[in-house]
Amino acid sequence: MQVLQVQLEVGADPAEVGRARRWARSRLAGSGIRADEPVAETLILLISELVTNAVVHTGCPAVLRVLFPVAPAAPVRVEVTDVSQAAPAPRHARRDDTGGRGLELVDGLADRWGWHPEGTGKQIWCEVDRATVLS
Repeated sequence: MQVLQVQLEVGADPAEVGRARRWARSRLAGSGIRADEPVAETLILLISELVTNAVVHTGCPAVLRVLFPVAPAAPVRVEVTDVSQAAPAPRHARRDDTGGRGLELVDGLADRWGWHPEGTGKQIWCEVDRATVLS
């Protein structure tokens, strides 16, 4: 399957999450995913959560990759690579907690997600089936 892959290096500053969202929005549009498609906001939220987790929990830069398949119904894949070898640990935030819901959101919004070691760190990935979100 043919895929368009785009990549952004994200700095260790939590303010970089906003830059990653803006960058992702422009790449979604460039890949043919319109801003008004339901999948667009789902992908932006997933990107925001995964980049936030990488930057906040490691305090180090990360790499964001988005893979857009040429086939319109094929899944879009988001990958975030960081330098931590620690496995992602989903939490169950209490109602008044201001954080701790990132991986719960990823689990609820993505059709599939997971992680694996990569180099000296790890990669967390998720996929969203456009056909599922479109229906």
